[in-house]
Amino acid sequence: MERFSIDESGYTGFDLLNPDQRFQGASATSISDEDAAKLINEYFPKLQAPELKYVSLARRESNRTRLLNLQRDILSENKCVTYICDKRYLLTLMFLDIAVEPFYYERGFDFYKDGQNYALASLLYLVGPTIIGKAQYEKLMTNFQRAVKEKTLAAVNALVQTVKGLRWQELPEALGPLAYESAECLEEISKPGVNTDAALVVLQSLISRMEVMAAGAYHVEHDRSENLKQYHALLQQFMDHNQDIEFKQTEIASIKFPLKLSSVTQVDSKDSDSVQLADVLIGAAIEATNSLTGLRSSHIDPERTFGLYADDQFIHMSPSLNFDEAKNFRRGSQAGEMIEYFSQHFTGKT
Repeated sequence: MERFSIDESGYTGFDLLNPDQRFQGASATSISDEDAAKLINEYFPKLQAPELKYVSLARRESNRTRLLNLQRDILSENKCVTYICDKRYLLTLMFLDIAVEPFYYERGFDFYKDGQNYALASLLYLVGPTIIGKAQYEKLMTNFQRAVKEKTLAAVNALVQTVKGLRWQELPEALGPLAYESAECLEEISKPGVNTDAALVVLQSLISRMEVMAAGAYHVEHDRSENLKQYHALLQQFMDHNQDIEFKQTEIASIKFPLKLSSVTQVDSKDSDSVQLADVLIGAAIEATNSLTGLRSSHIDPERTFGLYADDQFIHMSPSLNFDEAKNFRRGSQAGEMIEYFSQHFTGKT
């Protein structure tokens, strides 16, 4: 049976504002243990560490060309996908999903039609700090995140008062519902199971590609780490879901249940060469993204790293003010139905 090995980077649970880990992502690659071991031995025959770790290896200049060539061989010879999202932008999308959309839904307006939520999230994320102030925007997102996590009257009230204290009239479509204390929005924030964990979003994207790449039933293995416990629970739920249903996400992506995914296991990455290769892919991609966005320098030219990827091997979630392009990309999307369905069936808890 075909197997995909997965590793992640940047997971911080409910906290999507973590300043040290701006991006979250994961990589999946389908490669045999034998071929993975050969690649590692070819490029790092004198490896002294117990396992291949991109972050550690990239610190030494002598390793960098080999790391690039290793990634080239992984990506050119195997089925692979890497997904990265800007967690602060994702939190803005979640703000709209949880604290804004219920207001529109109650009034019969399709908030998600043709990706309108992505357009508004991009506007709020990119322009909001200028209109309402950077510190005020940070406070808004911090209090939203806290209210969703704590679900206490005090935390929810603090969020509402924060919105009322902003120049919310400048962005009424996004901030008006909370400024007017929309009962639907306050109820959604306080609802059990509603959270700001990004694991579901990351896995959704990986699975949509693995389902396309896999010829038939496939197996997933991933590292036995604390961060991946949430991923494991979700993978189990996805795998066990037998409802016959399909959702269109974009013009090039959809997800259909039941999945081809037939089994999931956790392994110690030290014992899995293929998981170590997934670590190299996601580690390099996160480093390159941090570099391109000016957050920190990278050991390897980010353009060279991303230049190794084919178009269908890389997925990213980032803001864009090109609203026409975004609308065309998500025209006909079933985002609203999918979000509602996923919230009912997938919690990430076992």
